Amino acid sequence: MAEAVRFKCDTCGHAIEAWSDGNPYYINDAGEKEYAYHPDHERLDRCIGNDSPHLCLNCGEEFMVDSEHPIQKCPKCKESKIVDTFLLDGHLCPFCSGGTFGKDPDFFCIS
Repeated sequence: MAEAVRFKCDTCGHAIEAWSDGNPYYINDAGEKEYAYHPDHERLDRCIGNDSPHLCLNCGEEFMVDSEHPIQKCPKCKESKIVDTFLLDGHLCPFCSGGTFGKDPDFFCIS
């Protein structure tokens, strides 16, 4: 089971939704990455990695980090201040540089 939350900046209101399970994947017979999601347990059992959405706290770039080939720096600005979007709570907002992300109490999903 996965849960979704929305983090919202307390100053500019910028919001980002995030799922707890990221984007699990397996490699198909053609050698291509295929994503598998709940409740497709047969495909989920084949998964070998996970692409997790991340945010650069320096420039605001949103990008995926592959668990099989992790990166430590933003692909755009090369700064190391990156965070998994599901863990944004309490981090400074890169979009206004003055606010802090917090969980939106009016948004919650379970899949």
